[in-house]
Amino acid sequence: MNSDSNLGRKDFPILARQVHGKPLVYFDNANTAQKPAEVIEAVDRFYRETNANVARAVHALGEEATSAYEASRDKLVRFINAPTRDEVIFTSGTTQAINTVAYSYALPRLQPGDEILVTTMEHHANIVPWQLVAARTGAKVTAAPITQGGELIVEEFIARLNPRVKLAGVTHVSNVLGTINPIRELAKACRARGIPLLVDGSQAAPHLPIDVQALGCDFYVLTGHKLYGPTGTGVLWARKELLADMPPFFGGGEMIRTVSFDGTTFADPPHKFEAGTPNIAGFVGLGAAIDYVNRIGLATIGAIERELAAYMSDALKSVPGLRLFGAAKDKAAVFSFLIDGVHAHDLATLLDHEGVAVRSGHHCAHPLMQFYGVPATARASLAFYNTREEIDAFIVAIAKVRKLLA
Repeated sequence: MNSDSNLGRKDFPILARQVHGKPLVYFDNANTAQKPAEVIEAVDRFYRETNANVARAVHALGEEATSAYEASRDKLVRFINAPTRDEVIFTSGTTQAINTVAYSYALPRLQPGDEILVTTMEHHANIVPWQLVAARTGAKVTAAPITQGGELIVEEFIARLNPRVKLAGVTHVSNVLGTINPIRELAKACRARGIPLLVDGSQAAPHLPIDVQALGCDFYVLTGHKLYGPTGTGVLWARKELLADMPPFFGGGEMIRTVSFDGTTFADPPHKFEAGTPNIAGFVGLGAAIDYVNRIGLATIGAIERELAAYMSDALKSVPGLRLFGAAKDKAAVFSFLIDGVHAHDLATLLDHEGVAVRSGHHCAHPLMQFYGVPATARASLAFYNTREEIDAFIVAIAKVRKLLA
């Protein structure tokens, strides 16, 4: 598939706009992806035609809203190949999903001296919740090392799976390095030792086919806004037997079976973990995003992005004084970099004036920045709707910035 075909660009209204008088080059997809028109229209149509709360009314609008909301759950079940819809819990995003596991699964089980194993390349969302529950229980969070090239040292990860480790958490795709981790191998090692594995799929779901049964993990989380869907949407998948033994994290309406002042009994999963009025329109929009991705096909998306990544990699190598972070053999189209003598924030600010949107900062990965000995990087992250021409414009913009700051 040739990226010059501009597949899908016409479907994303925002890509036609200008920034500072220049055509927008949107290279911040690892932060949040843009939304196709049919997702925007699905949310708009819900509010115009269907708006009602779910599971709380027998009138027509309530039934329509519930049907549309639960239809999105069924789409996500198929999207990640979950064994049953009872294992797919709607959350506000990856952060809430991981916190749910931290407080509902880990907190009741952790004892002083226990460990939670993560990796050096994790997003804060897969570090901080574990630290919070560890602090309350006397447990601690440990990290498996990576190479300078940004690859997980798998044998070191496995060596750290000692009897004190009660849970492991690993990113499927690094949001800073683009590294794609060997989840099946890690899950097999964890399973052999009876250690549950949580996988952060935030960066994987928009780019790779996800099959939780084939991966062999115990928890898988993803966020909707990186998957061309609305913000405030996400998914926690967990094995049914684990969910059955987990107390609810949030309490309130819709997650109960009976309530009295003598006590409460809870609904079965997934509703046990879905207290309160959810982001109904958002999940209807996420269902539309899943339909959109399925229609294009993750195989097609992956082929385009691999071609763009190769083109981007070659282009960046031509820039004098540029340092690239992350050189894994198996890598997504994410490029974190610095240019000699230029602060990441200055670089991103000046690129913005050329119409190019990149992220600058620590990318919610302080430990990884500390590993590389830098306070921040700039990051260009691609989606299938990006083009070679945009990469060319990006390289020209970098040259202008270098000349300006020389």
